[in-house]
Amino acid sequence: MYGIILPAIILTIWQLVGSLHLVPPQLLPTPVEIVKAFITLSGDGVLFDNLSVSIYRAIVGFVIGGGLGLISGLLVGFFRKTEYTLDPTLQMIRTVPHLAIMPLFILWFGFGEFSKVLLIAKGAFFPLYLNTFLGIRGIDSKLFEVTRVLEFSRFKQITKLILPSAMPNILLGLRLSLGMAWLSLIVAELMGANSGVGYMISDARQFAQTDVVFVGIVIFALVGKLTDSLVRKLEDRLLRWRDSYDGADK
Repeated sequence: MYGIILPAIILTIWQLVGSLHLVPPQLLPTPVEIVKAFITLSGDGVLFDNLSVSIYRAIVGFVIGGGLGLISGLLVGFFRKTEYTLDPTLQMIRTVPHLAIMPLFILWFGFGEFSKVLLIAKGAFFPLYLNTFLGIRGIDSKLFEVTRVLEFSRFKQITKLILPSAMPNILLGLRLSLGMAWLSLIVAELMGANSGVGYMISDARQFAQTDVVFVGIVIFALVGKLTDSLVRKLEDRLLRWRDSYDGADK
């Protein structure tokens, strides 16, 4: 309930500023005008057609990048030789900005879906990779001594100790990977696309349709928040065994 207070205050002030014409509507349309644009785009089917394309790209890129990130994080976390072999190269790739590498992807693979999905996969890869790796390496070494005393097999050590202990970090990486997938999607669609919410925003910008631009921004924000909330629900379900601090009520 408390979460809607700040947005409600912002929307109220925003509407008042627009209604009093303190800011030109071409620069800052009111929330009412944005809702009208949303209804128009929804009625025409333009919004949902573009949204479905964006969601498809984000899902495919996230599954590929996040899956590879999880597997790489597990391998690098488990085996030191794999860390020495892979991690330096991956860390260099991680620091390359999307805006720098996207033109190269377009040059190599064109403006098709592959270049967009590849950029999204790159963005989704590293949060899961890093958090999985850190989750495994952050396990208390004394616990491994206990498993040796109890004569755990390697498989049992992984399933009973490593994965449960690293799960909070892995789920955090999952949330961050989903967020990065959406951010990467925006970059990919703004730089070269003929469909998708990012394309809709870019097209509206060229024709000074600021209300449509805001519709696209709000859609990205709402879908991003929805996916994050779903992962948080999953996190609460999988980690309900934790007796962690939930914050003070006052």
